[in-house]
Amino acid sequence: MKWSFKIARIAGIDVRIHSTFLLLIAWIGFSYWISQKSIVAVLNGILFILLLFFFVILHEFGHALAARKFGIATKDITLLPIGGVARIEKMPKEPRQELRVALAGPLVNLVLAVILFFWLFISNGLPSISQLSLTGGSLLERLAFVNLSLFLFNLIPAFPMDGGRVLRALLATKMDYARATQTAATFGQGFALIFGIIGLFSNPFFLFIALFVWIGAGQESSSVQIKESIGGIPVRQAMVTNFQTLSPTQRISDAITAILSGYQQDFPILNGDQMVGILTRPAIMQAIAREGATINIASVMEKNFVSVNSDEMLDVVMGKLQTCGCTSVPVFENGALIGLITMENMGEFLMIQSAMKRAKPNN
Repeated sequence: MKWSFKIARIAGIDVRIHSTFLLLIAWIGFSYWISQKSIVAVLNGILFILLLFFFVILHEFGHALAARKFGIATKDITLLPIGGVARIEKMPKEPRQELRVALAGPLVNLVLAVILFFWLFISNGLPSISQLSLTGGSLLERLAFVNLSLFLFNLIPAFPMDGGRVLRALLATKMDYARATQTAATFGQGFALIFGIIGLFSNPFFLFIALFVWIGAGQESSSVQIKESIGGIPVRQAMVTNFQTLSPTQRISDAITAILSGYQQDFPILNGDQMVGILTRPAIMQAIAREGATINIASVMEKNFVSVNSDEMLDVVMGKLQTCGCTSVPVFENGALIGLITMENMGEFLMIQSAMKRAKPNN
């Protein structure tokens, strides 16, 4: 993810922090200073938010490690001001597997909440439920409340929360996956309307949740419909075969000429018949700004790139494109580069397929 940096690697999974998360920390510290004018209060506020997001990381690791049991990898986990994002390669389509992966995250928070509440109970520090909040009470009380809140919030049966995936998994035991997704998305958008009404007449924060849920439900439904429509189609049918390659000894100026003379944005870099890297448009722009257009491509190209085989299915390749965050993926057949696949030409392929299905046969 752009604007993020790695802070750790745990269980083979990179943990990253988005730059905007640091702005959240600064804002929390500033808010405590303005309200209490105390360094101790500032440090306590920052400690609380760091522990809160530590539990968010554990939540995401719950998903990631559960997915690993089914042979599904997680590229990284990134902390954002609004929470954590685990870039899981794909969600399993077998309902019981998806159910276990979806529940794993909230169950981590439930276990943590039980442990913290139990400790408060045996130490005679357990307050009444009405006294629990994010701002009042001891640090342990607030952390216990946080984990309970994360557990309950994530089980709301609406995408993009885990509860939406739990609902879909349960529905998918009785109907096909696409219909289960559509039903769960519609159910989630119903929740969004309820949150919106609550937000209009009471707490405006519910308006934000309503928008979040409505958009998330729509995106999940559209994503699954697209994947269903391209399932079983090999990538060779949608890839770009008319593309230009460059050599690592050429200069960035040659890449600029190639961009201006055609449609291509990313360029495979070949040393003879072997692909040794890929040169992306952002890398070209950064190189020009940093060192000018005369430097060799070899010093700018990305040497670690994702590739696919020509017989892989489009729905799988789409998942790889979304996970890697790249705009183009080279396609190989018998070790030779034969094409490129991008989200744009995949979308064009879908539009053409849709138009052909609607077209009436000539009499």
